Amino acid sequence: MGPTREQFIQYAPAALAVAAAAAGPWSAIAAGAAGAGAWAISVSAPALRSLIACGITATGCGIAAHQVLASGMNPLFALGLAVPAGAAALAHHRNLAGELLPALPATTTAAAGAGQSSQAQVITAYWMEFISGPTQTEGRKLIQAGAVLAHLGLDVGDEHMSFTGIITLPQGQQVRVKPADIASVYGIPASQVEMGDPKHYAPNALPVTVHLRKAPEQPQIAAGIPTTVEELWAAHVAIPDGAMPGTALTLTRYDGPLDWEGIATRERKAIGAVNLQDLAGNLDLSSIQIALAPTDKPSQMGVRVMKEHALMHGTMLSDVVDELAMDSRGYVRLGTYIDANAALVPLAQPGSGARHLYLVGGSRSGKSGILEQILLSAHKSRIAVILASPQAGTIAGAGLAAHCGDGLDEAMGALRLAYAVMLDREARYRTPRFPFTDPLIEFILDEAHMLLLASSQYHLEAKAIVEQLTRRSLKRGIGVVLATQTPLAEDLGNSTVIRSQLLIGGGAVFLRCAKGQGSLVGTNAVEGAEGIDLSMIPPQWPGQYAKIADRDMSGLDTEAAARPEDGTFGLGYLLTPGSQAVQFRSLHLDVAPVSLAGSLPPVAVEDCEAWRHREAIMRTPMVDQRGKNLIGSLADLLTKAEQGPPSAAQQGQPAGPQQAQAHPASSAGSAGGDARELLKPRILELLRSGSSPMTAETIARKLGTSVKHVRPRLSELKGRDEVINENTLWRAA
Repeated sequence: MGPTREQFIQYAPAALAVAAAAAGPWSAIAAGAAGAGAWAISVSAPALRSLIACGITATGCGIAAHQVLASGMNPLFALGLAVPAGAAALAHHRNLAGELLPALPATTTAAAGAGQSSQAQVITAYWMEFISGPTQTEGRKLIQAGAVLAHLGLDVGDEHMSFTGIITLPQGQQVRVKPADIASVYGIPASQVEMGDPKHYAPNALPVTVHLRKAPEQPQIAAGIPTTVEELWAAHVAIPDGAMPGTALTLTRYDGPLDWEGIATRERKAIGAVNLQDLAGNLDLSSIQIALAPTDKPSQMGVRVMKEHALMHGTMLSDVVDELAMDSRGYVRLGTYIDANAALVPLAQPGSGARHLYLVGGSRSGKSGILEQILLSAHKSRIAVILASPQAGTIAGAGLAAHCGDGLDEAMGALRLAYAVMLDREARYRTPRFPFTDPLIEFILDEAHMLLLASSQYHLEAKAIVEQLTRRSLKRGIGVVLATQTPLAEDLGNSTVIRSQLLIGGGAVFLRCAKGQGSLVGTNAVEGAEGIDLSMIPPQWPGQYAKIADRDMSGLDTEAAARPEDGTFGLGYLLTPGSQAVQFRSLHLDVAPVSLAGSLPPVAVEDCEAWRHREAIMRTPMVDQRGKNLIGSLADLLTKAEQGPPSAAQQGQPAGPQQAQAHPASSAGSAGGDARELLKPRILELLRSGSSPMTAETIARKLGTSVKHVRPRLSELKGRDEVINENTLWRAA
C-alpha cells in the first residue's frame, strides 16, 4: 500500500528539500508538482499555503547549493544551505500537526505533562486550567477542583480526533462534572461528550469520551427506513393509526434525538385530544419524556421531547411568594409548566363567584403540599376556608382555616357545615349579587374517598351533599377543592355528577398514583387527559441514583436538606376547562407555607344563622337511612338541628294511625281529585309563611302527604304565576 494523503502532505517537503539539493534549478518543477498535487487532493488552505512556502524555500536553497557546487567552491557551503530547507520542512510539519486540534482558547496557564505529545499536552492543560486545577488565573472558578483526567488516550485520524480518560476523585467524593461543562471548555457541542452511567461505575471514577472533531457520518441505511425526527413522525405518528394522524412536524429546536421541540400541524383540521401513551409508543419513549403544549390554533400542537426533564430542579415557594395571592382575574400560581411559564389556577372569577378544583395524587406524590399551598393562597387572598380532613393530622397549614374538621366524624361535620352555609346564602341571596358582601369561601375536602366510598358509614349522606355543593355553590361564592388518592370512580362514590361538576367548574390536578390505579381511560376517562396513566410517573427522576457518597458515614447526617431533584414530588398534569392536560410541577416547599402567612388572622365565615348554630348542624344527619330526601332549606335544617338526630328506630318506623289523624290531608289526597285540589291553598299558605324556598319533598313532608301529589299541584300553581321554581326550590311569587 502507498502512503496516505496525510503522510504525503507531512513528508513531501522533506523529500523536496533533499531532491532540491541534487536537482538544482529543476527543483522548481518539483515544487510546482507538489503544489498541484496538494490542490488536487483537496488540502485545506492553511496546509496548502504552508506546503507552497516550504517548497519555495527548499527550491531556493537547492538552486543556491547547485551554483556553489558548479563554481568549485567548498562543498561545506552547499551543505549549510540544507539547514534553511530543513527548518522550512519542520515548520510545515508543526503547522500540519496544529491543524488537527480544534480551535481552542488562545491562552492557557497549565503546565503540560511530562512525556505527552503536543496534542495531549494541550488537552491536559485545558482540563487542569478550567476543570480540575490548580489554576493560576485570578478570579476564575473551577468546575470541580481535584477532578483530574487520568488514563488519557488519543484517537487521531484523517477526519476525526477524540480522547478518552477517567475523571478521578479521592475516595468518598462524587464526580459533578457535566457534559456541558466539558463541552464549554473545549468549544464543542455537548452532544460530542459521552460520559459513563453513574449506576455502573464508582461515584468517584467516571469514564469520559470527548470527540473534538467528528468525522462526517455516512450511514448505510436501507431505503424506506425513517432516519430523521420528521421522517419518524411521518412514519409512525402521522399515519391513520398513529397518535396524531394527518399531522406534519416542524422542528424549532434540535439537540439530538432525545432533546428537541417542534410544532405538529394538521392542514385545515383540528388536532383534537392526543393520547399521550400512544404518542410515547409511536416515538419509542417513556411518557414522562414527552410534553404537549396546546397553541392558540386548534390545528397546531407543541411537542417537546426531553433527555433531562425541564422541571427536575423545581421552583421554590419562597421565590414566588408574591404570586400566591389572587390577581384581578381570580388566579393564583400553583406551579410551573414544562415551558417555564407560571401554572395558574382560578380560585374565583370576579362577577361569577368561586371555582372548583379536583386534585388526584397518591402517597408521596405532593398532594398535601398542594393543599397547604392552596391554604396559603386563600389566606393571602382573604378567602375563608372550611377544611375537612378525615385522616387526622395530615395538613400542616390547618391553622389558616376558619374551621377545621380533623378526623372522620369531624370531617363529616365540616361537610355539613359547608352545605348549611350554602343554604344560608341561598336564603339571603335570592338572586346572585356580585360582589358579595360576605367573603368567598373555599371548602377543602382531603382524602374524600374516606367519606364517599360505598364502605363508608357516611357514604349516602356525603355523596348527596357533595353533589349538591358542586352543583349549586359556585354562584354563592363557595368553591370546592376535593382531593382523592386515585381517579377511580369508586373514590367519588361512583358519582359522575361530582367529577363532571368539578371539571366544568374549575379544573383538575393529576399527580402520581399507585400502579394500576392511575389510568385515565375507560370508565375513568377525563376529556382533555386521554391516554394519561398517572402510575407511569416515576417516584424518582430517570438516571438518578442513591447519593450515598454524599452522606457522612461517621453517623447520621442530620443537616442534609431535600432538593427538588431528589424525587418527583408535585410532578403531574394540570387540566383547565376546554384545554389539553399540560405537564407541570407544583412549587417546591423550601419553607413551611405557614411561615409566609404573616400576622393576619384566618378569614372568618360571615355571622349568619348557619354559622351561629354550627355546633348543632355538624351533629345533625341531613338524609334518612336510605340516603334520600336531603334537606333542601335552611329552615328545615335548623328545625331538625333543634330536635336533635332521630334514633334509628324512629327513622325506620312507618306512619301510624296517630300520624294519619294528625294529617287528614294525606288520606284525603288518596281519596280523589277533590281532596287533592285542597292541597293548592295549603301549599300557597306554607310558601307565603315560610322564610326560605323549599323543595317539593320538604313541602310534602310538612303537609303530611306524598310528593307525587304535591308536584302536579306546584306545576299548576306555577302555570298561574302564583309560585316560582328556582333550581328545584319553590317559593311564593
